[in-house]
Amino acid sequence: MHTLFSRVNNLSALLSSCVMGLLAAIALSSMMLQFFEAPLEGGSVVVKGVKTSPPLFNWNTKQLFLYLDAEYTNAKGVKNAVVIWDRIVRRKADAKIHVQGQQKYPFKDKHTFRDASATYTLRYNLMPHVGALVYGVAGTTNTSVPFPPMNNNV
Repeated sequence: MHTLFSRVNNLSALLSSCVMGLLAAIALSSMMLQFFEAPLEGGSVVVKGVKTSPPLFNWNTKQLFLYLDAEYTNAKGVKNAVVIWDRIVRRKADAKIHVQGQQKYPFKDKHTFRDASATYTLRYNLMPHVGALVYGVAGTTNTSVPFPPMNNNV
């Protein structure tokens, strides 16, 4: 009565609907985890290192993108933000990072940093296997920190 083609078509339609429903359930459950878990506290930023809290890593976490930016106002009164350092963390075991005195991206226009103080902020971007990207702030400095003196030979 039913041909082989129509049976295969019905079976593939059922399977694709089940897979889409499963992916939607995964995305919704990941969004619910964000509301019920404790947020990343500012106390997780350490002077000699940065450690991420375990709530950022769960069964749906593919990778975590961390970056440190400096926000400052130059002599002309223009507010700027510069990314100083970044790192991709793929596993929970690699989440404890110790970086001291390393600047990944050099400053191109060093004259804008003269006599300027910056507020440093550690931000993250959580990339799940299924679902929406999650952006957040891991920590920030409470007071402005002056830039170190620039080397004129560089």
